[in-house]
Amino acid sequence: MGESDSKPPISGDQTPAPDILESLIESGLHEIEREPTGLLLSGFSAGLDIGFGPLLMAVLLTLSEGSYGDLGTELLLASAYAVGFIFVIIARSELFTEHTTLAVMPVLDGRASASNLVRVWGLVWISNIVGGAVFTAFIVTLMPNLGVATPEAFGTIAHKLVDHDLSWLFVAAILAGWLMGLLAWLITAAQETTSRLLIIWLVTASIGILHLPHSIAGNVEVLFGVFVSPTVSVLDYVKFLSLATAGNAVGGVVFVGLLKYGHVVRGG
Repeated sequence: MGESDSKPPISGDQTPAPDILESLIESGLHEIEREPTGLLLSGFSAGLDIGFGPLLMAVLLTLSEGSYGDLGTELLLASAYAVGFIFVIIARSELFTEHTTLAVMPVLDGRASASNLVRVWGLVWISNIVGGAVFTAFIVTLMPNLGVATPEAFGTIAHKLVDHDLSWLFVAAILAGWLMGLLAWLITAAQETTSRLLIIWLVTASIGILHLPHSIAGNVEVLFGVFVSPTVSVLDYVKFLSLATAGNAVGGVVFVGLLKYGHVVRGG
């Protein structure tokens, strides 16, 4: 994400909410005004990098004999899931679920149009998905010689996301989008890299341990299942990606974008 703090707060002081909002609006405007090629390349990079989280999860699941449920294993898997997000966010690559909140702020403030918002969302989402697909194909090609993760582990991870009815997928994706929107707000408020790392881990590991559908990380998780597991179908993937994307957008826009903007502008 691009943050621009013209007057950083004194160390130890809490960043005022209006300053956080203004920083988010300026960051959103910066992304809206970027050249399409820059957005596409940054989004593609994010789609690639976030794949390391699901890959590490499969490795840990293989080492733990392929079973969820144990507290230690769940915490390790959630931490591995967070690794991809740390790579993406600290590197300031473009991630769709951050933009559901980030890019909507200038629109709410009247500084950008809805068409600008749709353009940014579309470019970032498409490049994230393509990047994740390329990462998945690359790892699947290497996997037989890597010997660090079994196809069964990738299938187990995918089934944690696709073995639900459609209403659950959508509602759970709203919660994931809400958390990602909150993450965008919190790391803008944070003053140090260490604080941001902790916040990213806390929020994204929560998404991981709750097995909530995140459209971009989940794109890689479910695609791995499609490639290596006969029990995960292309239809499962399409259903997951559609509902996760819609739910993430609703969660980020409604529960963070609209509410945070509203309470700050109205003197919260």
